[in-house]
Amino acid sequence: MSKYEDTLFEQGHISNHILKNRYMVAPMTRVSSEEDGTPNERVHQYYKRFAVGSFAAVITEGIYPDTAYSQGYEYQAGLATENHKEAWKPIVADVKKHGAKMIAQLMHAGAQSQGNFYKDQSVGPSPFQPPSDKVSVYGGEGAFPVAEELSKEGIEQVKQGFVQSAIFAKDAGFDGVELHGANGYLLDQFLSETINERQDEYGGSVENRLRLLLELIREVRKAVGENMIVGIRISQLKATNPHFRWSGGEEDARVIFTALGQSDVDYIHLSDDDATTPGFGEGTMTMTEAARRFSSVPIISCGSLADPKKASTLIENNVADFIAIGRQALANPDTPLRVQQGLPLSEFNKEGIMLPKAYVKDFELEQELIED
Repeated sequence: MSKYEDTLFEQGHISNHILKNRYMVAPMTRVSSEEDGTPNERVHQYYKRFAVGSFAAVITEGIYPDTAYSQGYEYQAGLATENHKEAWKPIVADVKKHGAKMIAQLMHAGAQSQGNFYKDQSVGPSPFQPPSDKVSVYGGEGAFPVAEELSKEGIEQVKQGFVQSAIFAKDAGFDGVELHGANGYLLDQFLSETINERQDEYGGSVENRLRLLLELIREVRKAVGENMIVGIRISQLKATNPHFRWSGGEEDARVIFTALGQSDVDYIHLSDDDATTPGFGEGTMTMTEAARRFSSVPIISCGSLADPKKASTLIENNVADFIAIGRQALANPDTPLRVQQGLPLSEFNKEGIMLPKAYVKDFELEQELIED
């Protein structure tokens, strides 16, 4: 193997878990479960193929954690009920049987919800309407509604939902949970000064806007114990506002990543358009570099890292510990095997993506689905 291939296939560690290489499958929106959020055989086969393809870890799509306001899309998978938990068990077992770790990404959509089996209203840290229209490939159309502001009691209910879902994940056999604090969903909404206009202890300064994330990390860790992985995903960009950046730039990054690094998380997962470009303006650090500088936990980098040489550079330079790929994994579910054997990688074909379940009539003709 070449140097970069060797780098990508060294063992890695997250907490007390050993991962066989540095490749992870990034979370990707599936909208392929049953109407009530129960994952099905279609979902099972989707995840299994990445484990068979030798990825070290598979991070699920964003899974909604409660039967109130958390769901973001119709046919989105849930981990909010006993039925959901039981349906995940064989999927998790199969992924682990093939040598991969499996991590459940827990996601509350907040104001960015465009389809909910349980509620018609959406909620957020403050009244807020996402700036772009709903995403049609996920079954939505038109403008998002204006979200209602969460009360203190509502915030507690949100936390309880995440905690219970994390317990379900542990019971279902998942190796860990990832709290979705990126891409404009609820936890990111609390962190964003242009969305969070609260006047209490959850709003105002960046330290206050971090409060919910840090409380949630602490309570989830207490619920699942020390042996289960607890991670968090962070981004500046949002699904409905890809150009958003933290107003405080690198100083906000220092406060955020220092606090997260001192919390009970086992890793920080960065989501960006391109993980190797400046995150805060010309001549600044990348998001991945900032997370590395200001925290001491393992870093997962995600964003335009399909090229193995480009991906391995982050690890060789001690900027990241793991590489998460999305579109390239869809085009090549066996990416690690191909890279290890020196085989060519197929390019991601946007025209070949798997459509949401609601639009698909022939299981055998399904292809891939775009990255979250």
